[in-house]
Amino acid sequence: MRSFALRRKLPQTAAVAVVTLALIVGVVVAPWLPVVGLVVAALYFWDLRRALVRFENRGNSLGAALLDGFKAAGSPKDRLRLVTVLDRLAATFGTDSVSAFIVEDPTYNAALVPSGAGYSLFVTSAMMNDFELIELEGVVAHCLARQRLGLLTRQSLSAVSHLSDQARRELAGPGSAYRADEVAAAAIRYPLGIAGALRKCARQSPIAASYFASPAYADGRFIWFDFWSDRGQADLSDLDDVELRSLALEEW
Repeated sequence: MRSFALRRKLPQTAAVAVVTLALIVGVVVAPWLPVVGLVVAALYFWDLRRALVRFENRGNSLGAALLDGFKAAGSPKDRLRLVTVLDRLAATFGTDSVSAFIVEDPTYNAALVPSGAGYSLFVTSAMMNDFELIELEGVVAHCLARQRLGLLTRQSLSAVSHLSDQARRELAGPGSAYRADEVAAAAIRYPLGIAGALRKCARQSPIAASYFASPAYADGRFIWFDFWSDRGQADLSDLDDVELRSLALEEW
């Protein structure tokens, strides 16, 4: 994430470097110029560091923001089922301090996001109602795999930053969902569970009232299990397309 931010700041960084070098070279003319150059460079990098911290904090508060945007759902039995799956897989992945929430929505999707010092797992009511246990385990394992791969900060930042769609994708990491599938499948040793979940996602089309048909989802799509819930048809040139991901797992 930091390297991405530095690349975004590359033109400014280059300009500061050129100015600083020119000032240092100018010591022959005016001995005080190097001091000015160093002060300019220090102020610039201090501002860059402050911007990075500000965006990291916004990403780390994403769990609370999502919780405010959904209505709670799920019966006590559903919540117990989700927590049981999460507790077992969290131990497998070595992930602590995860809170689980079932949210009301007719679309299949799930996300694990930073939430303060821990994490929040969101699973839609449609997924809880229609997915078999092994499919639910695959989805939760995929979400935890993103944490193990170090993707959550980058993907959460992509959801809160004011970037173009292409820049959000670059920040989130093209192919990151595909890679998380591989790690999750290896951990639970049953790739067909995740493949079945992806197949169901591939067959759905969000209704207009769904969060996954809204601009908010379009801005934050890369935190979700299915990046492309609102995609009308499969794009097999995209590693993160649910159809392609399911095909890859079925060939294991």
